[in-house]
Amino acid sequence: MAYQTRLLGRQNKITNTSGLAPGYIQANLLVLPRQHARDFHDLCLRNPVSCPLLGMTHPGDPHSIQPSGCITTRDFDIRTDFPMYRVYRGGKSIGSRRDLLDVWSDDYVGFLIGCSFSFEAALTAAGLPPRHQKTNSMVAMYRTNLPLLPAGIFTGATCIVSMRPYRQDRIQAVRDVTRPYLATHGEPVAWGWEAVIALGIKDIQCPDFGDPPDLEDGEVPVFWACGVTPQMAVESAGDKIEDLVFAHEPGHMLVTDYTAEDLQKLGRS
Repeated sequence: MAYQTRLLGRQNKITNTSGLAPGYIQANLLVLPRQHARDFHDLCLRNPVSCPLLGMTHPGDPHSIQPSGCITTRDFDIRTDFPMYRVYRGGKSIGSRRDLLDVWSDDYVGFLIGCSFSFEAALTAAGLPPRHQKTNSMVAMYRTNLPLLPAGIFTGATCIVSMRPYRQDRIQAVRDVTRPYLATHGEPVAWGWEAVIALGIKDIQCPDFGDPPDLEDGEVPVFWACGVTPQMAVESAGDKIEDLVFAHEPGHMLVTDYTAEDLQKLGRS
């Protein structure tokens, strides 16, 4: 199922990957020039909730991920297997691409970061299905005032959060279900209407990424760390990165061959 979903991404036949290939771990992306890879690797280690590192490529090699269990098929290409890519220059997003084939160089290193879409099947199995799956929309994502611990050229960035609404009396169950998924952000970082103010979110109906959320009477926003955060680190680096930088388009993830059980065996759940 994971491989078939990656093929659909390669063929640009899917967009929002939430709910696809349930049970498999999904990943965010950042592709950087080799000279900045160490700084970004350190950023991930210092910020494991927002930037949980699943794997990375060797410089210039788009076909293999280490650790190898993340992708087990030989037919893999990090330049094509995400449904959509975002392009950055000088810390600013300058557009989107269907693939990276004609802009890739031997100097690039790719990083896969855990994604909260990975625990949505577990939420559904527990009777807590995410609203955006019901409405066939993109999960809402917001910039916050939570600082990202700096590393090298990546300084001054703040974290992104994703939001799923739940009733107050279901939040403990939501926390319990998602807590074991440490490699894909784990349990919520904040919840409730007071958290909206504390996180610096100005309008819950105006997300910075994704679609406006559909909150029903009696529900409150519940926030998780989000793998779009590395893109904020790229923004903070600005002109310190002279070459193009690539990321996933928010909501357009890679389905890996990891399952939650695999991550438990590796001690990363």
